[in-house]
Amino acid sequence: MKDQIIRATALDGRVRAFAARTTRIVEELKERHQASPTALAALGRTITAGAMMGAMLKGEEKLTIQVKGGGPIGQIVVDANSKGEVRGYVDEPQVDLGPNAAGKLDVAGAVGTDGFLYVTKDLGLKEPYRGSTPIVSGELAEDFTYYFAKSEQTPSAVALGVLFSKGEYVVKAAGGFIIQLLPGLSDEEIDEIEERLSVLPPMTTMLEDGLELDEILANVLGMVRVLDTMELQFRCKCSRERVEETLISLGIEEIDGIIEEDGRAEVKCHFCNEAYVFEGPELQEIARTLENRLKDR
Repeated sequence: MKDQIIRATALDGRVRAFAARTTRIVEELKERHQASPTALAALGRTITAGAMMGAMLKGEEKLTIQVKGGGPIGQIVVDANSKGEVRGYVDEPQVDLGPNAAGKLDVAGAVGTDGFLYVTKDLGLKEPYRGSTPIVSGELAEDFTYYFAKSEQTPSAVALGVLFSKGEYVVKAAGGFIIQLLPGLSDEEIDEIEERLSVLPPMTTMLEDGLELDEILANVLGMVRVLDTMELQFRCKCSRERVEETLISLGIEEIDGIIEEDGRAEVKCHFCNEAYVFEGPELQEIARTLENRLKDR
């Protein structure tokens, strides 16, 4: 199945909901970053949340999520936009931990609980919107739930999961949902939603069982109205031209130093792990380009 996201409403528009399947993207992240199961579970959960939060945006709007919990995997960074394009990385993708007390991947131990979740939204205004909340569990779904409640004042339920095949390191299912309660719901309706959430199987179990995204939301909300469906894809914005501009920004002395010490430069993109190599003659040409720019000023 393709990775995709749906946007829906329920209870006469008093609930809005998002559900995403990100299995292929998370498998691609595993291959690109050679990430351990624990690190990949943390990154996969965050990129799923980012994809759904991106679907809340419009036009050319975009956002960046940073999870800095003080754990051994370092920070998690995810970029997403309104077009279903996502990318992400974790500082230390090879870090792995043993199972937690429940016998599951110790995502909380890897992420840490001494830090903050940051969200920066570029809404096309003079200044970006910035929100942050303390990390409350390190399991990430609870942390995004807390973020929506405290930073965006929207009571929400967030589910995120990554499931691996038994006996082999393959992403079998990955995805999540965000359900947001809007003004006008009665106490009885809220209680019913909470009751359904309390007995709901894990998100990855429902995906593994073949449920469609609208069926998963219907298990919580009853009848849902799907507003739109969008394909999700991993997409990085890096290019050789962008890296060249980064090298130019270092200045002539720094470039000359690289040529003298190493004879070449290799720059690796954090997000996609693509390596860009510039040999000595290319670096000399970059230095000349910078000299010409300075003369033209």
